Amino acid sequence: MSLKQLRTVSGYTQKSVASLLGVDQSTVALWESGKTMPRASLLPRIAKLYNCTVDELFELDDCDSTT
Repeated sequence: MSLKQLRTVSGYTQKSVASLLGVDQSTVALWESGKTMPRASLLPRIAKLYNCTVDELFELDDCDSTT
């Protein structure tokens, strides 16, 4: 699953994720498009929000970059 899929399955909008993480909605959109990556300090919070591990977030990144 991609970051976008994880977000939608978790029932969040980009705006709600941004608010919960203290970033702009445009930042979440950039993460989901693969144009930027979240700061390392946010990875544990993102993983908790999406009910996965930080390792799984990296696995998502590896899978998405090969397609």
